Amino acid sequence: MRTRSLLPVSAAALLGVGALLATSVTAHGSTPGSVPISAPAVARTIDVSTAAQLKSALSAAEPGDTIRLADGTYQGNFRAATAAGASSRITLTGSARAVLKASGGYGLHLDGASYWTVRGLTVTGGQKGIVTDAARGVVLDTVTVHGLDMEGVHFRKSSKDGVIENSRIYDTGRDGRGMGEGVYVGSAGGTGDRSDNVQILRNTIGPGVGGENIDIKEGTTGAKIIGNTFDGSGLTGAHYDDSWADIKGNKVLVEGNTGKHTRNNGYETHSQQPGWGCGTVFRDNRSDLSGANGPNRYGFHITNYQAADCPVTITGDNKVTGGRGIATPGVPVG
Repeated sequence: MRTRSLLPVSAAALLGVGALLATSVTAHGSTPGSVPISAPAVARTIDVSTAAQLKSALSAAEPGDTIRLADGTYQGNFRAATAAGASSRITLTGSARAVLKASGGYGLHLDGASYWTVRGLTVTGGQKGIVTDAARGVVLDTVTVHGLDMEGVHFRKSSKDGVIENSRIYDTGRDGRGMGEGVYVGSAGGTGDRSDNVQILRNTIGPGVGGENIDIKEGTTGAKIIGNTFDGSGLTGAHYDDSWADIKGNKVLVEGNTGKHTRNNGYETHSQQPGWGCGTVFRDNRSDLSGANGPNRYGFHITNYQAADCPVTITGDNKVTGGRGIATPGVPVG
């Protein structure tokens, strides 16, 4: 494999990033074989330590850049709108002690910011934590999201192929209206939001999540919910939030998750729109329904099962403790 040599950083290039206040910039080589979209000649590492520097860095980001946060509190609402390519991702990274703290609105808004990776940092305060709008291929890795009035992470406006993994989400929905989902995919009230193929992997969601830990909306297809740990002790019962996951999209895989503390059921499917809420596969999940006091109390409450037109698969390796049984009567298991 051939690698390209480092290109020199000209004085003009350094002046071009001088607007990032006291931000320091380190040049490094681009990924061998990459085909970036509008990639800079030299990928940059941009170190920031203040809220003003962070806003400038987000505004000036180019494909291939890495924005690196020093530990500390960054007060405000932060927005990124530059799109990168799959081989020239933009990375925003910091430790869990690099905290984006909002007093309203969104902590971090990836607005059309396709192919960004957000890694390690913490988002707290405000209405919503991390929101992606019309942004493809966003990866949220080892982030911490908490202390919000509404949902923690929201993929919407056809934000396809997103990933949230290895992250922690808790203490959301503080306004008590049952709208504090941990991870929210799509939009309610129609099928125009095609936030397809979102992967929710190996996260810890809860306690204190004032809505479902995960809500998959009608109009979305192909979500994967794998290897997560759920704690539903924050469920309020408002707006029917009484399970760890409410699935209204199609062809969703729910595999290898563990859940405890629920008001009613472990997982639910619903058809809010004709032809939706179908094709979910539940495989190898562990559900503890001890203490649930709702009217159903099933590991898997399936509200619109039709073998031909709206199927669901519940494999025999799912285990349910407590409650009234594995699945809604009439829905096959095995």
